[in-house]
Amino acid sequence: MAICYDKLWKLLIDKKMNRTELKEASGISFNVLARLGKNEAVSFESIEKICFTLNCNIEDVVEIKKNNEQAKENKKFSTIELFAGAGGLALGIEKAGFRTLGLIEFDKDASNSLRVNRPDWRVINEDIANISGLDLEEYFRIKRGELDLLSGGAPCQAFSYAGKRLGLEDARGTLFYHYAIFLQKLQPKMFLFENVRGLLTHDKGRTYATITNIFEQAGYTIQKKVLNAWDFGVPQKRERLITIGIRNDLLDRVTFNFPKEHDYKPVLRDILLDCPEGSGVPYGENKRKIFELVPPGGYWKDIDPEIAKAYMKSCWNMGGGRTGILRRMSLDEPSLTVLTSPSQKQTERCHPLEARPFTVRENARCQTFPDEWRFCGSVQSQYKQVGNAVPVNLAYDIALEIHKSLEEWCASRQVDN
Repeated sequence: MAICYDKLWKLLIDKKMNRTELKEASGISFNVLARLGKNEAVSFESIEKICFTLNCNIEDVVEIKKNNEQAKENKKFSTIELFAGAGGLALGIEKAGFRTLGLIEFDKDASNSLRVNRPDWRVINEDIANISGLDLEEYFRIKRGELDLLSGGAPCQAFSYAGKRLGLEDARGTLFYHYAIFLQKLQPKMFLFENVRGLLTHDKGRTYATITNIFEQAGYTIQKKVLNAWDFGVPQKRERLITIGIRNDLLDRVTFNFPKEHDYKPVLRDILLDCPEGSGVPYGENKRKIFELVPPGGYWKDIDPEIAKAYMKSCWNMGGGRTGILRRMSLDEPSLTVLTSPSQKQTERCHPLEARPFTVRENARCQTFPDEWRFCGSVQSQYKQVGNAVPVNLAYDIALEIHKSLEEWCASRQVDN
C-alpha cells in the first residue's frame, strides 16, 4: 500500500491556491508540507487541518494505492555510496527510488547512525583504502558496468602532481583517489560527486581540473553546477558543488538536467516552532547574558560597543564586517550553513528565541533530516555528523533528475528491443 496526495494538488489548482498559501492557512509546518510533496505519511491531525482549510473530506486529498512492493524493489536503480557520513545524501537518493547496495564510512558513530536508521543497508565501517583494492565486482556482487549510480564526496585535498595530466596517478595519496578507483573498476552508468564550492578554486583551480581530467579519462562526460540548498526546499543557505558524470557510451541515450529551483524558500519559522526537543550544548553564563542583548537577526554591532569590544577582544581590531560574531538568527530568514560544532566564536548561529546554540535536532531539521532519523555517539559527534551531511531535500531533487536520466536510458533499450 502506498500513500498518494495527487488529489490534494489537483484540489489546490481548482481552488487557485498554491502550497505556501495552504501551509499558512492551515497552520501545518514546512516539514509536513515537504512530506506531502514526497507522498510520505503525515499525522491525522495535519490532514484534518488541511481538510478544514479546504472544506473537503479526507478522501478528497488522500489516496491509498496498492502496489507490489517486491516488484517495485526489483525495478529500483542500484547505487553505492562512498564517504556516506550520517546518511543525508544516501537518504535523499533512496527517497528518489534507488536501491542501496552498500555504503562505506570510516567514522564509527556515523556508521552506527546509518545502521540504526536503516538496518537493511549494507554499511561498511572501514577505511576506504582497504576496500578499493579489492575485487569490487565480487565484493558488491555486481558486474562491471551494471551499477546505475556511484555517489559520494571525498574531502578536498591538494594533489602532489596537479596539472601534470598523469590520469589516476595525479590523485594517488588522496581520498579522491579511491573514489576514482571505484569509478574505474565498476564503471557505473552515472556518478554524483558532491563537494564544497571552494573546490573550484582550491589550489588555484588545479585540484578540480585534475579531478575532471580523471573523470574524463575514466570514460565520462561531466556537468557541474553550484547549487544553493535554500533553492531546493532546505531552510538553510548552503552551497555545494555538484558534478554529474554520464558514461560516454550512453550519451546518445541519456541526458541530464539539474533540478529547477523551488518557488517557495523555507525559513526558520517553518521548522523551529514545532521542533522536538533534542540534545544540545548551552553557552557559558557570560556568553548567554551577552546574547540576550542581541536582537533576532542582529550581531555584535547591535549591542553596546563596550560590551561587544570586551567580548571580541583581538577580533575587535580585525578588518571586514565580522558578521558571524555574536550572530543571532531570525525566524524570518534561513539558517546560515550548519557547521560541525554548536558554537564557534566567529561563526555563531544563536537561536532566534532563546540565548543558546541550536540543538542537534534543530540542526538536523535545517538539513531536512526527518525527525525520526537518529544520530549515534556523543553530542559533539552528533553535531559533527549533522554538520557534514548533504541536505536530504537537496540530495532528493538531484537524485530525482538522475533517476529520470536512467529511466530515459531504460526506455531507449525497450525501443531497441
